Amino acid sequence: MARARDPIADLRRIAFLLERANEATYRVRAFRSAAKALAGLPTAELTERAGNGTLTELAGVGDVTARCVAESLAGEEPVYLRRLVATEGSDLDAEATALRAALRGDCHTHSDWSDGGSPIEEMALAAVELGHEYLVLTDHSPRLTVARGLTAERLRRQLDHVAQVNAALPEGFRILTGIEVDILADGSLDQDDDLLARLDVVVGSVHSGLKDERSKMTRRMLKAVANPHLDILGHVTGRMVSSRPAGVTGPGDRGHRARTRAESDFDADAVFAACAEHDTAVEINSRPERQDPPKRLIRRALEAGCRFAINTDAHAPGQLDWQRFGCERAALCGVPADRVINTWSAEQLVAWTHNRA
Repeated sequence: MARARDPIADLRRIAFLLERANEATYRVRAFRSAAKALAGLPTAELTERAGNGTLTELAGVGDVTARCVAESLAGEEPVYLRRLVATEGSDLDAEATALRAALRGDCHTHSDWSDGGSPIEEMALAAVELGHEYLVLTDHSPRLTVARGLTAERLRRQLDHVAQVNAALPEGFRILTGIEVDILADGSLDQDDDLLARLDVVVGSVHSGLKDERSKMTRRMLKAVANPHLDILGHVTGRMVSSRPAGVTGPGDRGHRARTRAESDFDADAVFAACAEHDTAVEINSRPERQDPPKRLIRRALEAGCRFAINTDAHAPGQLDWQRFGCERAALCGVPADRVINTWSAEQLVAWTHNRA
């Protein structure tokens, strides 16, 4: 008989590939729920249930996931997994491949502390498997209540939790502390200054008033960019190019269902000039439904002398592999690796953010 595979690992791999392919949330949840339900089961009981067909009696395990477990225990790659691997995306061209290989981490990610679908530990381990050296955890700030934004007290608890998780992670990898802080209507940042100063990386994004008139939005963004705590200007236009839900699996799912949305109107040349002056990086957001900024604005930011961060804005482990989409767009616009801050080591990145403050 063939040697048994790890069925829990296979279920999680299927969920990861479904997330990466931006499949519907319910499909992802089916495999993650099954993996969670079966993870605590003794191997002997798991094997017995697979043999007598009683896996589906367990909450969270359905016919499809039970079949995958039985195939894994028989030493076969599950058919579902095999089909996903056979149909995954196209290869990157040489320039995008080189840029993706140069990236050492991701500076914009979410966990189930706000509107992500997975625990911090699970996001970190997925990043390790992708070859990252670090992952910046940037859950939302308090004002974004639909995304369960973190109050100052919850953020302090998260910092303590990250320290504990880091102690248990593989050597050579670390979670960096951070936040995706709301840029408020007056351009201020939605979190206490003392807490922002403690964080390794601060991403600032506009989530409300996206239809504000041009001069108001420009003033708002210029004030935020001038704030010494702001390291990265996130998804700068706020646009949505797709109406497809983005595969978010967390409690903020309803708030993150993507709709097509026009770009915010602002003076891009003035904002990018300010980013260059204050050494604030411009995010190239890799989410398929965002593709933000559009390529014409990436080129203008490059001409202005800006640095960039190619981030996933991942809300699930499989979405951490979306950096390839940002790399494709950056390469098309001629962005060199030495202008991308997440080609740096964790030590270089943190030194840069702290020296800016």
